[in-house]
Amino acid sequence: MSDEEQKQTILVVDDEPANIQALGNLLKDEYRIRIANSGEKALAMVQDGDQPPPDLILLDIQMPGIDGYEVCRRLKAQPETSGIAIIFVTARDSASDEEYGLNLGAVDYIAKPFNQAIVRARVNTHMSLKRKTDLLERYALLDGLTGIPNRRHFDNLFEKEARRCLREGQPLSVIMMDIDHFKGFNDHYGHGAGDQCLQRVADALNGAMARPGDALCRYGGEEFVALLPGTDAEGAREVAEHLRQAVEGLAITHKYSSVGPVVTVSLGTATLDTNRDPEADRKSLLKSADEALYSAKEAGRNRVG
Repeated sequence: MSDEEQKQTILVVDDEPANIQALGNLLKDEYRIRIANSGEKALAMVQDGDQPPPDLILLDIQMPGIDGYEVCRRLKAQPETSGIAIIFVTARDSASDEEYGLNLGAVDYIAKPFNQAIVRARVNTHMSLKRKTDLLERYALLDGLTGIPNRRHFDNLFEKEARRCLREGQPLSVIMMDIDHFKGFNDHYGHGAGDQCLQRVADALNGAMARPGDALCRYGGEEFVALLPGTDAEGAREVAEHLRQAVEGLAITHKYSSVGPVVTVSLGTATLDTNRDPEADRKSLLKSADEALYSAKEAGRNRVG
């Protein structure tokens, strides 16, 4: 990732080109700047699922069409955008205007004409807070042992991707995985060796995930789950077989497995039917994948169900 890509992003929203230019020139060395000259364009840019949302919005209030207050209100009403920090930068400088803006959910309020040093200081303060918050959230979504995303992350991502795939008419597949006879491994080799086994299996599975849009998460205990947006049933089975081989290829000794002399995994796949209700499909998809996993175990383990 380049230095430019690592920069945090600010969306500047103002119908006056001079204001956009002034704020952009002031902040462009430290942040990536995106611009919108209307409330409508700002909402479209923020809600565009193909781009990550901005870290901060500098938002004018008085604009033709949708004004800044309404932009703020709509963004705060949606779970996907409610966490974006908004600073009003406006000529409306009365105490009642400021109170109203802050009550809508803005984190700060700067009156025009603005002092450049004050704008920079306030933006830097909120961006620093955003970095720390993002770091805490990342840690909260990672499994402490394996370093891969945890079940909480999976649940969040699953809901988002299910809705997107249903909206776009794309398939969505899930692979549930379970290390075969892992309790026996722990009992005979010890929990330290068990932890190392989980780490190596997680690394192998993660390394075998070929597409950037796919996600591997630890589901709990010795269970893992893979989310494959845009992958149909046949493709999911191919990925699952690739994952199975990756784990078996580690050749981690397991003398107490009925499957064979090394650690193996059983896998179950399921694919979302885009013609059904999204909420029902999310629940039924996981249930179907779990049932397929159970079938793989019943059929002898170390296979795709």
